[in-house]
Parts: sequence; C-alpha cells; structure tokens
Amino acid sequence: MQTRLLPDTPHGREEAAAILRAGGLVAFGTETVYGLGADARNDHAVAAIYAAKGRPGINPLISHFTTADAAFAQVTPTPLARGLASRFWPGPLTLVLPRAPGCAISPIATAGLSTAAVRVPAGGNTRALLAACGFPVVAPSANPSGRVSPSDALHVLAGLDGRIDAVLDCGPCHVGVESTIVDLSGPAPVLLRPGGVTLEALEAACGMPVAMPRASSNDSRPLAPGQLSSHYAPGLAVRLDADTVGADEALLAFGPPLPGSPLVWNLSARGDLREAAARLFAGLRFLDMEGHRRGLVRIAVQPVPAHGLGRAIRDRLVRAASPRP
Repeated sequence: MQTRLLPDTPHGREEAAAILRAGGLVAFGTETVYGLGADARNDHAVAAIYAAKGRPGINPLISHFTTADAAFAQVTPTPLARGLASRFWPGPLTLVLPRAPGCAISPIATAGLSTAAVRVPAGGNTRALLAACGFPVVAPSANPSGRVSPSDALHVLAGLDGRIDAVLDCGPCHVGVESTIVDLSGPAPVLLRPGGVTLEALEAACGMPVAMPRASSNDSRPLAPGQLSSHYAPGLAVRLDADTVGADEALLAFGPPLPGSPLVWNLSARGDLREAAARLFAGLRFLDMEGHRRGLVRIAVQPVPAHGLGRAIRDRLVRAASPRP
C-alpha cells in the first residue's frame, strides 16, 4: 500500500472523507495530536486500525464528532456531561459515558465495554473533515502502538507509511498532548487520563473534586486510551527527574538545561508548560533518532512541575519510562 499525503484543502479533505467512507484509514491533525481515522460504525475499518498500529484489542478508541448533539446521540449523557461539553467542546476533552440504545459505534472500538469515549475536537478544518464524512470517526494517535505520538504529518509517515491509505497534512498540532479523558459513567467524575484540559479547570467546571485513578494501571482491561503502563515510548530508555546528566545521555530539558549532555532538546527555556506540552513528542522523537545516531544510551529528563499541563506531560513521561512489554 502506498500512503498518500493529502493537502489540508477542501479538495484534500473531500479525498480523505471519500477514503474513510470506503472503509479506509486516514491520519489527520487535530489540536492535540494526529489521529488515525476510520469509520466508527464499520467493524472491518476499526479492526484495520488495530492491525495497522499493532494495538491491543483490549484498548478502546475515542469517537470524534462535529457537535455535542451528534456525540450524545451515541451515549447517555448526564447533566454534568452536558455542562462539561458546553464549557470545553470543541476542545481537548473526552467523556466516557454509557452506550445509548442503538449506539452505532462498533463494539470493536469500545473493546466490548458498555461505555464509549466521545469528543468534539477543536479546529474548523478537522470538523470540516468530520462533517464531510457524515459519521463518527474513531481516531487513536497515528503511530505504532506504544510509541511516541505524532504531532505533525511527517511523524505519521515515519511510523505508518505503507500501512494506511493517506495522511491529511494539517500542519503541527498546537496542544501537543492528547485529550483529557473523564469517566462520567459512575456516581462521580474520574480522571482516566490527564491531557489538554487541566485538572484544575476540570474541577472548577464540575464544581466538585474529580477522583484520580488508582496509581497502578490495569493493563488487562483499560477503560480508556493512554492507560497502559508502558506507552508513548521512544526507542532509547528514559530516566526521569534528572538532576545530573552524563556524556552518554541525551537531555530533555525544562528551564535552564543541565550541563554535560552532548544533545539537548529544551521543552521550554522559560518554563512555560503550554510550550512544553506542544514540544514534548517532537522532542522525544528528535532525541531518540539523533541519540541513536550518536550512540547515546538513554534520554535524561529534567523535572517538570506536576500541576496544570505539567500533570499531562509527566503522565506521558512516566509511561515512556516504564518497562517495555
């Protein structure tokens, strides 16, 4: 299969929609990261995503919609869900809710769970693509399973060229980490994955505390994407919260860089968490590729604060540093 690179124009989006309508796979940019899209109703197309990524079948997918009304037609919304949608959609928030009677989302996409994960992405061009399709589109990150997420079209091609039909080149993603996922299927909201909407903003909108998931992820039955213990991993090993760095290590810096590394990517020299989130996955990819070329043995990571977007950044880094399956 030859993977086509399509321009983000009305014609390019229509070509991408035609491929999706025919059951094919198209990667496209959102405000968070590039997603690998398929018709959420089509069992064969959804299964093809798992095959292309090498993704475990137990790991559910997020369905993307043009409007909150379209999303809530497939799940059973609560008043809190509608309130959060009004506050954060379109945007980087995913809600996990019970499947509605007659839900059209493939059970393969929900990994056989009684719930479904739904969101309305930001970006007029992304929603224009979804509108051209006229159906929900499942779209996990467009990369081989467990590896670093893509934040531009070339990252997608580096991992999936020849495995998917096309990439819609929407330019770089400005948020840079995946959506926040909140489980609203129980009596109280539970944060399943930190992301582009901060916990502080979420709790302010909920008017109540948002419960945190248990520290140990259940790799045998995740309720949402991004919960597997090893995820977002570069080829080089990752060492967290470094206060020194060796001559055989690449450095992922935050703020003033530590001395001693021959290879540095600074997430944000001024310590800006928004800038750091947008540069995270590109930095891991650069240090991994260039570090391998120079014979370095690992990536040392300077501490990142665990508040605001720092919580999402640290989540990705902890999973990147976890033992590989």
